[in-house]
Amino acid sequence: MSARDPIAHVRAETCFVDDLLEPQGTLYAAVFGSPVAHGVVCVLDANAAAAASGVAAVFTARDIPGENQVGSVVADQPLLAADRVRYVGQPLAMVVADTPTRAHQALKNITVTIDKRPAVFDPRQAAENGDLIGLPRTIAMGNVDAAWSQCVTIVSGRVDSGGQEHLYLETQAALAIPRPCDSMHIFSATQSPSSVQRTVARVLACPMHAIEVEVQRVGGAFGGKEDQAATWAALAALAAHRLQRPVKLVLDRHADMQMTGKRHPYTSDYRLGLDADGRFLAFQATYYQNAGAVADLSTAVLERSLFHATNSYAIPNVRVTGICCRTHLPPFTAFRGFGAPQAMVVIEAAIVAAAETLNVPTWTLQQKNLLCGGDIFPFGMRMQGDTPRRSFDAAVSRFHVQSRLADIERRNAASNFVKRGLAVMPVCFGIAFTTTMLNQAGALVHVFVDGSVSVSTAAVEIGQGVATKLRRMAAAALGIAQTRVRIENTSTTRVANMSPTAASTAADLNGAAVRLACGTLLQRLKTVAAGIQGVPAGQVAIRGGRVWIGDAPSSLTWEALVKTAHRKRVDLSAHAFYATPELHYDRQREKGRPFAYHVCGAAVVEARLDALRGTASIESVEIVHDAGRSLDPLVDRGQVEGAVVQGIGWTTLEELMVDPDGRLLTDTLSTYKVPDLDFSPTTIEVVFLDDTADSGAVMASKAVGEPPLMYGIGAYFAIRAAIRAVRDVPAERIRLPLTHARILQMLEGE
Repeated sequence: MSARDPIAHVRAETCFVDDLLEPQGTLYAAVFGSPVAHGVVCVLDANAAAAASGVAAVFTARDIPGENQVGSVVADQPLLAADRVRYVGQPLAMVVADTPTRAHQALKNITVTIDKRPAVFDPRQAAENGDLIGLPRTIAMGNVDAAWSQCVTIVSGRVDSGGQEHLYLETQAALAIPRPCDSMHIFSATQSPSSVQRTVARVLACPMHAIEVEVQRVGGAFGGKEDQAATWAALAALAAHRLQRPVKLVLDRHADMQMTGKRHPYTSDYRLGLDADGRFLAFQATYYQNAGAVADLSTAVLERSLFHATNSYAIPNVRVTGICCRTHLPPFTAFRGFGAPQAMVVIEAAIVAAAETLNVPTWTLQQKNLLCGGDIFPFGMRMQGDTPRRSFDAAVSRFHVQSRLADIERRNAASNFVKRGLAVMPVCFGIAFTTTMLNQAGALVHVFVDGSVSVSTAAVEIGQGVATKLRRMAAAALGIAQTRVRIENTSTTRVANMSPTAASTAADLNGAAVRLACGTLLQRLKTVAAGIQGVPAGQVAIRGGRVWIGDAPSSLTWEALVKTAHRKRVDLSAHAFYATPELHYDRQREKGRPFAYHVCGAAVVEARLDALRGTASIESVEIVHDAGRSLDPLVDRGQVEGAVVQGIGWTTLEELMVDPDGRLLTDTLSTYKVPDLDFSPTTIEVVFLDDTADSGAVMASKAVGEPPLMYGIGAYFAIRAAIRAVRDVPAERIRLPLTHARILQMLEGE
């Protein structure tokens, strides 16, 4: 990935899986999914499809040479359903033909008879039936039961938050190419190449070294290609293995929306108690997570919900319980925020309910209860630094919250139909994989004799700018220009046993490994330079592509030094490994240190409501955000802005709708609405917090991918505040998204 990547994107020259030059003889796959949500397969007849023009083969579960299983956390997900189907769209068969059109046409010739069984789509009903994935988990601190008697104010209620379609620009895609000696090369649109490699080896009953997975770049993912990309790569690999021809499988948009998982919907109950001064004494919540038909990553998503149940607040007595509920919908999966948004909206709803009960501004309760350095989270980790309070206070002051609220009250009183609302949304988001094992990364760095540098890591470029950051890190570590550094495509043959590019950790983990590898090379080169210059190695540095002795530049250039090192038979390649230190978590005690650090910030969100039409818009989002020492302020600013808009989409616009038979109704871009430029706030201002504590991450930077999405939660409460200027609405029942239709219902008193 060269420094010209942004130019290639703008000129539409970037190659994704479907743009790759196809080998001669490539075949094309299409997948037949279950037409019902739950039932027993009686007859699956693919004979007519197999006989159709251009069809090379039709594959079902009995054609799998290895294990018919792609479940990564729990082994409960067959690659191709055999006896029972559990959601509409579950893969039953795959047609492979000489053109994509013929493959899709042949799908119509497959017939299936299914004995339908009752289907459940409501997680509360699934919990009542005892249909759970794993056991419920509870994280607790203090004594909640005893604390209620000390509370002066107690509020309770329910929050329902909907799912969200990833809607990545590049749909799920894979190209599998057989190679000699029973090996295979797979180009996959995945965030987790090693997961694809492991899954394909499992399905084909071969060793992992026989499978190379390569990712050039991914056209968007947002978590949707962390676990679920493996299914489509495994299907392509199955066909390529059986036919010994290249096979490409690219889902069209309709199939992708119908057959793949989305953000988990939650339905949650809460109770919050406060003392006479408005300080939080006790918080209790139960989260019913709609996991869909199989586990996927649901248990890990639920774990992060529990870790973020109290968001930015210090509460001495907490008990939160998460229940992973199995339903008959496509398996819900990772999505930016990974369970934290679903939990944060619950605590924010509780605070709003308390503020309305006490008739005080919500932001004053938020401010009074913010975390301070040394405060303990319910899972046992201590808050490091004071960024929750610093960012909140900075946002309230810089964006004039108090005076703006007074001005909004005056303007609302003077206008019959146009109302405004304001909300403040703090965020405290933990950075690390909560599965400790995943917090590791390797890097391979080559210096070539002309002075150019090649860097290979596990990081997948998804459009988040990680390649730009890694290039900058390598160049800074070696003391050379960024133009000399190339970030290679991600490949399982160059870096093994990769963790996914997820959890906002790609730059942290892989950047640290790159810096270690570059440090090894730098030490070797400085030793060579010291010999040339006749000085101790400790006096040598490389800056600006030149060797320096102390504070003075020498005549020895980077290129000359590299060539000399090569002549002296010095190794110009280095591999390094990094594992985030001090992480641990005991799931029996539900205590530990699951995060390396927290990213904090606060957003001030203003909404405008047309009470006559029942429509609302977000006028401005103004943010104070802690990005540490930003590696690339432009990249980080873009990540914050994009995440905010995506978060606003989840809370106010994007609504998944399923018919009574479990079939997705919002399965096209005409029925599923996503944010566009017209929808986006008129103003998004991002201010990075100055002088923040060192995160311990690479070059004192901080992750930026996921935390800003939660600022979008403020949009819901800003619109709701505007609605309350028209009529009172109950606080004990919150339902996301707050679409225009729902706004109109609330204005009508429904």
